[in-house]
Amino acid sequence: MFHPVKTIVSASLLAALLASGAAVCTTATAQETTQVAKAGWYSQLVNADFVKKIAQVPKVDGAMLIDSRPTARKFDIGHIQTAVNIPDSAFDKLAPTLLPADKAMLLVFYCDGPECMLSHNSAFKAEKLGYTNIKVYADGFPDWVKNGNLHAVSVAHIKKLMDEKAPITLIDARPAARKYDLGHIPGAINLPDSQFDKLAKDKLPADKAAALYFYCDGLACKLSNDSAMKAIALGYTNVKVVPEGYPAWAAAYGAGPTASAAPAKSAPVIEAGKEAGTISVASFERIYQEAPASVHLIDVREPQEFAAGTFKGAVNMPINSLEKSIDKLPTDKPIVFFCGAGGRSGEAHDMAKLYKPELKTVFLDAEIKWLKDGSYTIKGH
Repeated sequence: MFHPVKTIVSASLLAALLASGAAVCTTATAQETTQVAKAGWYSQLVNADFVKKIAQVPKVDGAMLIDSRPTARKFDIGHIQTAVNIPDSAFDKLAPTLLPADKAMLLVFYCDGPECMLSHNSAFKAEKLGYTNIKVYADGFPDWVKNGNLHAVSVAHIKKLMDEKAPITLIDARPAARKYDLGHIPGAINLPDSQFDKLAKDKLPADKAAALYFYCDGLACKLSNDSAMKAIALGYTNVKVVPEGYPAWAAAYGAGPTASAAPAKSAPVIEAGKEAGTISVASFERIYQEAPASVHLIDVREPQEFAAGTFKGAVNMPINSLEKSIDKLPTDKPIVFFCGAGGRSGEAHDMAKLYKPELKTVFLDAEIKWLKDGSYTIKGH
């Protein structure tokens, strides 16, 4: 007969050990989950509070959090920070190299919630390999996010979004001179966590639903986590972190651009178009191809139009709400307003000149169409 078993662990002892940096253990006096093991489940269960003590950045010693879901379809697009991905389907192949040599180390498996058996299957396999301190977070990743914890993604997912020219804002939370300027993920803006309160208004998009991805220097660095939480406190609703950060990007895709290398060439000059306040199409395309970081690209179309296609690195500030957000326009570089035909972008330029004449703004008076493959066509009026 099957007997449900509840996991029992010492929350206070675990927290103290994690805080001191000692190896994690689970000597028992207090219940750590209300979830009861079901038929086919691994019996030793833990909850989000227990996992939160392990999923710390900087990464703690003495425990391993393991995501048993498929890599590309699940782990890459969302996981618990510090988790190692060992898909259950590849457990036998990957476990010998990814699981710790210490068979007494705490292993916590999770997958996609109570209906997902992958974490339980992997836990049983780990037990057969001789591991003696195994738990399963049965409520898994959906419960983790529901409890208000940070949503992590992999550098592979960031690369995929870039290749698809998805509208994202990638933010490097590291210091400028000592880190960002020496190498960063292509397209990332620099918003050092130490200057977040001062610079966020100018650096972050006005749209609080915009996709923000924060990173720093890997699992030993908490700057991206801190900045992400500050962004959430400001009301941003689509905030994620890239825990492995720049070191993982450099290892997978090579070192990114440096601030010293980028300005080596003078930024192309903004050349006026036919109408007052416009930038010529030829001038825009030179800047976009050769020095896109020398200007701010602001798409003033509606969010659904922006989502269907836009210039890489552009920020969405719809014309209907621009007046209310005029103080959020960045001041450090020239602004190029654009839309699909030139009408709304011209209106944005006029509005900026009226309310903030000190800003350097131009607009594209052109017909622009973005294609599904990320390319575009542009024809000046």
